[in-house]
Amino acid sequence: MNRPDGRDRPDGRDRPDPTDGRDCPDLPDLPDHPDRRDSPDLPRLPAPTYAQQKGRTPMTRVLVVDDEPQIVRALVINLKARKYEVDAAPDGATALQLAAARHPDVVVLDLGLPDMDGVDVIRGLRGWTRVPILVLSARHTSDEKVEALDAGADDYVTKPFGMDELLARLRAAVRRAEPVGQDGGDQVVVETEGFTVDLAAKKVHREGRDVRLTPTEWHLLEVLVRNGGRLVSQRQLLQEVWGPSYGTETNYLRVYMAQLRRKLEADPSHPRHFVTEPGMGYRFERA
Repeated sequence: MNRPDGRDRPDGRDRPDPTDGRDCPDLPDLPDHPDRRDSPDLPRLPAPTYAQQKGRTPMTRVLVVDDEPQIVRALVINLKARKYEVDAAPDGATALQLAAARHPDVVVLDLGLPDMDGVDVIRGLRGWTRVPILVLSARHTSDEKVEALDAGADDYVTKPFGMDELLARLRAAVRRAEPVGQDGGDQVVVETEGFTVDLAAKKVHREGRDVRLTPTEWHLLEVLVRNGGRLVSQRQLLQEVWGPSYGTETNYLRVYMAQLRRKLEADPSHPRHFVTEPGMGYRFERA
């Protein structure tokens, strides 16, 4: 039945619609964080060589956080070969200091660090920056992945990993972090090849016609579109759409994602825009 707050549930009457080089200053001291550990003073690092000063396109700076030298070496070699600037940190405290001093464009983060859990590094970063965080970890369980995503990670790759896939996900994370429009404001109208979402008017158009969505379908669509390209965990979707008391009712998501795909995807059985990340959540892709 319809819930009193207007949000519909899949077990009620709202059933699926079948029609559908200078030295920089000393590294700054960070605010105290409950999970931060003391670490030795870092050496003075050369100032970022961002090429705005020389009229060239700025290079993307990557912060690699991992305590396995072989993985760090492989990442540094591959990233520098592709013209990325790379900083590396062997532990969480060093990572937080480098992030504050160097302002990376993206962070590649291992969760199993020697001084603190990688999830605590995510929370520390999210206290002041929205830099994309790509987790690279040997932790495979869904609960561990969801915990990292809920803490603020943007994507998750498990070890062992393919370098090509990792680099593709890194490029995608950097693209998603780029401001929309010249003023960097939020995008109101999101267009795909097959349909258009007007977030301000709360309307969806497909093939020149309005698409009728239920309130729950619209809310689910809105959360995914506003996080375009980002992996949104199942728990986050449930709590944002159905409320804070929800978190395990993944069958709700399956029902309503199927409805959105039937209404908006050209081929619902092979979706291009509403992508499932098994055991973790969903992602909206424009292309």
